[in-house]
Amino acid sequence: MTTTAQTPSGWDKPELDLSNADWQSGSQGAGDVQIAFVEGFIAMRNAARPGSPSLIFAPDEWRAFVMNAREGEFDLT
Repeated sequence: MTTTAQTPSGWDKPELDLSNADWQSGSQGAGDVQIAFVEGFIAMRNAARPGSPSLIFAPDEWRAFVMNAREGEFDLT
């Protein structure tokens, strides 16, 4: 079930039920980040702390994040 929470900035983010999410890791379980596709959104969590809050992305936000990561925007120098 999805509910929407109003954030201070006025942007709505869904509160998803992630209890049955199929979490995936790009590094075959050895990575620090896992993602799950739930109800048309993408959830991201810290694999080392699965009970901590997850980040929720709309599909357009996720696409922008992935494209910028591919282009090296988040690379450490």
